[in-house]
Amino acid sequence: MEEGFLWRTLTLVMATAIVLVPVGGSEHVKKEDLEESLQAIHDVATNSLGSLCVTEKFRSLSVPLATARFESARQKADLAATLLQDLGVAHHNGLQGAISKNLLVSDQSVLSARVLTMNATTGTLINCAWWQRQGLEVGEPHKLRCDEYLETGRRPGTEYPWYEDADSSPGLRSPKFMESLPNVSYRGWWTYPYYSCKSRRWLISYSVPIPPPGRGGLKGFLSLDVDVSHLEVNQCEPTTTPSQTNSNEISIFHGTHKCHNTTSQCFYRPQTMSSNWSRGKYQCVCRPGYYSPRYGGVFNGTLVEVSWQDEEENNTDSWSTVFQCMQCAPGCHFCTDLSPCLATYHWPFRITLLVFSVSCALCTMIINIYMFKHRKLKVFKVASPIFLSITLFGCATMYMEMAAIFPVLDRYSCIATKWSRHLGFCVTYTALLMKTWRVSLTYRVKSAHKVKLTDKQLLQWMVPILLVMLIYLGTWTLSDTPTAEEIVDNEDLRFKQCVYNWWDHSLAIGEVLFLAWGIRVCYNVRNAESLFNEARLISYAIYNIAIVNIMMIAFHLFIFPRAGPDIKYLLGFIRTQLSTSVTVALVFGPKIIRVLRGQGDQWDNRARSRGVTASFSLNGIGLVPEEAPDLYQENEELKEEIQKLAAQIEFMKIVHMEINNRHVKPKSGGYFTTLNAPTVVHSPLSRQGCLLSNKQPEEL
Repeated sequence: MEEGFLWRTLTLVMATAIVLVPVGGSEHVKKEDLEESLQAIHDVATNSLGSLCVTEKFRSLSVPLATARFESARQKADLAATLLQDLGVAHHNGLQGAISKNLLVSDQSVLSARVLTMNATTGTLINCAWWQRQGLEVGEPHKLRCDEYLETGRRPGTEYPWYEDADSSPGLRSPKFMESLPNVSYRGWWTYPYYSCKSRRWLISYSVPIPPPGRGGLKGFLSLDVDVSHLEVNQCEPTTTPSQTNSNEISIFHGTHKCHNTTSQCFYRPQTMSSNWSRGKYQCVCRPGYYSPRYGGVFNGTLVEVSWQDEEENNTDSWSTVFQCMQCAPGCHFCTDLSPCLATYHWPFRITLLVFSVSCALCTMIINIYMFKHRKLKVFKVASPIFLSITLFGCATMYMEMAAIFPVLDRYSCIATKWSRHLGFCVTYTALLMKTWRVSLTYRVKSAHKVKLTDKQLLQWMVPILLVMLIYLGTWTLSDTPTAEEIVDNEDLRFKQCVYNWWDHSLAIGEVLFLAWGIRVCYNVRNAESLFNEARLISYAIYNIAIVNIMMIAFHLFIFPRAGPDIKYLLGFIRTQLSTSVTVALVFGPKIIRVLRGQGDQWDNRARSRGVTASFSLNGIGLVPEEAPDLYQENEELKEEIQKLAAQIEFMKIVHMEINNRHVKPKSGGYFTTLNAPTVVHSPLSRQGCLLSNKQPEEL
């Protein structure tokens, strides 16, 4: 009857909404309390109990435990205490046992539950209902006997952590119990975690005093024990990743490990075969960039705890020396000793190459100024000063690549490297190719009409090529900014090199095709003649650029694939000098030499003797801008025509003189005299002269 009434009452009350409020002690715990609690956990785990379980029946910790996970058990205890208070513990003795067995111990997290009835005045125990589960396995709980208390009339005292102190009252909190969260109040109190010698496990209890209805009468006391042995003492820092968070970890012990945080890192090491409540269940692993010659850089947390405690108590230095990692050599992410991980940069060697390259870039500027000063001399004028200036600017840009790759490479130096290399090549090569292409168009013309290509027209063709390169480099820089990556050399030493990806490969393919077109143009003008041998020297420069770049690519890919930073810098220097310096020497060297010899304003006689006229030179190399008619050019063309007419007049004069005067012999050194010719020279009309000589004088 009573049990049926009880279950109807429980069903009605539990149907009402009960708000879940997190429960637990304050997280502001002193370091001394944490260390004392860890020492107690260590003593229990290593069976170094001392007086525990001899004179003491339990040992409580000094740190609180979050009780939100046991909220359902607390609600049942508060509900049971409310029922007992409303119905009265004096008149419902059977109700106490029903509540203890069917309501409280039915919760799987509850190990035992008890309801005590005492005299409110004397505190004498009158009735006891105590039920306990045999572990947490499924099965019926059994009732414990309270005869020793009932026969002697004494009440439970300090031997039980869940019972209030003798001098405590319902309004006062015993030191055995944790403080509740701010602005939260319950009917009862949670104890601090404690180790029970009787049950041989870690427990936490919830106790609810049931006051009597008046000043006298009977009062009750309800308590339940929750097994917390399955919780884990994790002393490492809490994980920030929700998937790695373990709900069974006791958060109050997070960060209490003894690893040197600056040099090592704590890793929790669960042990399934031992108790979850133990100190030092972690490993101290050296952080990246640190190493230890002892234990392979992995220290057992138990040894670290013992060493730390020994240093605190005995002033030893084992914890500071043995279990502290040392820093690796600069640049090492992982190491086992002080061996270097970064490749060595020989700065004096690199500075020497850099100074030479920068000097070459300054020389190109000096040559540009020198050429501008003497731009009216024939040797520069017929070579188009504007294209010569563009070529020098491109060469100076390629020289500056050595400054971009000089330091330890990073994002900005890689950007400068890509721009100086490819833009300098495009400017230099395009300027030279435009000049050669003009020679090719003029040389291969089939009509008698003179082809005239001006600098303005060539610049109009050159601008789109440079614009395409600028757009490509700009898009590359903004969308996929070049960065530096770490690579290793032959000795597995790391250094940084600019990343090579499909942007580099695509641009390399385009430059190879551009070089192939330039080589074809140069091959077409291989037999063309020009003043000062301009076209042939430019062709040699283009051939040299193609050969040097192909050779350097082969060196990087096949001969020195894992060269160190200094070797790569040397290869870049060699490539720059062989391609850029040789180009400057071929294109500008002969011109400067002629100017220094005082022949800069004289025509190339060898080219003139081969029939290369100034008119052809100015068409083929076409190096004057399209302006008003050039009197100088017209005078040169008129001189050529006058010389041709004078030669024809002299020829006709001599022929007619021979026809009408057979006795006149040609003078030695005359117009028709040659080195191996006989004394009698026959004119183109010699056949007619022979016929006349066979006639008699009378016939003449």
